[in-house]
Amino acid sequence: MTIYLSPTLTQYPLVIGTTIDSPALLRFLQITYEELYPQQQDYRHLQSTIARYFSAETPVWFVTTSAQNCPQKIACLWIGIAIDQITGIRHPNIFLIYVDPIYRRQGIGRALMKHAEIWAKAQGYVQIGLQVFTANQPAIDLYQQLGYQSRSISMMREIGE
Repeated sequence: MTIYLSPTLTQYPLVIGTTIDSPALLRFLQITYEELYPQQQDYRHLQSTIARYFSAETPVWFVTTSAQNCPQKIACLWIGIAIDQITGIRHPNIFLIYVDPIYRRQGIGRALMKHAEIWAKAQGYVQIGLQVFTANQPAIDLYQQLGYQSRSISMMREIGE
């Protein structure tokens, strides 16, 4: 049985990933960072991130094209588990959501966010979180439209060697 991203996006099947899909997850992580931070050259740390955090407890889904003979992965949603530092509640945290630029502004990102919320609710969770880079204004706008609110600001200072 094929599962689709949403009733209105039936041209995009949704596929649950497995650890075999680690290279595809790595590719989506890398292109996310390359888009946001093109001056960065070295993304080897992303492989260790996947090795450390990708498991059956941190599901990943891929949106594919419906091409029968050669479907392509065009979007990705990866969810982990975090702890709310205010309440101590364990909750899903969106590690990655990415949509290929060619397929953006079609509702895929919004549908992936809805999928994340449905999955979280079905697992018995009462909240869901995410982190977004301040340089990613389109994502910030989408999350605010979906009702997400800032609870904290992550701050960094480069201190050199």
